Amino acid sequence: MVSKRLSREAGHRRKFLTIIDDTPECERAVAYASKRAQSTSGTLVLLYVIVPDDFQHWLGVEKIMREEANATARAALDSYANKVRQKLGIEPEMVVREGKPTEEIHKLIEEDQDIAILVLAAGAGKEGPGPLVGAVAGKGAAFPIPVTVVPQNLSDEEIDSLA
Repeated sequence: MVSKRLSREAGHRRKFLTIIDDTPECERAVAYASKRAQSTSGTLVLLYVIVPDDFQHWLGVEKIMREEANATARAALDSYANKVRQKLGIEPEMVVREGKPTEEIHKLIEEDQDIAILVLAAGAGKEGPGPLVGAVAGKGAAFPIPVTVVPQNLSDEEIDSLA
């Protein structure tokens, strides 16, 4: 059970959460979520989850790898945030977490009661729609809020007309 969403109460704004990763469809999720946030006077939250599986090294190496992963996460978030600022003039919130993506998404949704919609994009390649969309479809990571899945092949004009 998810805590009560506060996005419709006075002093709160509905937040659209999207996940930043290195998949090609990520850009489409950001485009849709940012346009929805703008058109509904909401807010955009960009989440980057660092998966710690690769940090099982000696302490010095682990520290360097963590720092590099954090720098990569911040650079990716900054890149998408700059695009959103330039195109739509809105300021997204940026969050970096470390852990399993589905667990960190759940934790953030529980912590931030203004997050009302999770926006994911489905890949169009033969490898499938992507791990998060696959998890949602397979009920392995059923999220406690509505999930919008954006097809990777939507153009900017199509996203503008839908959002």
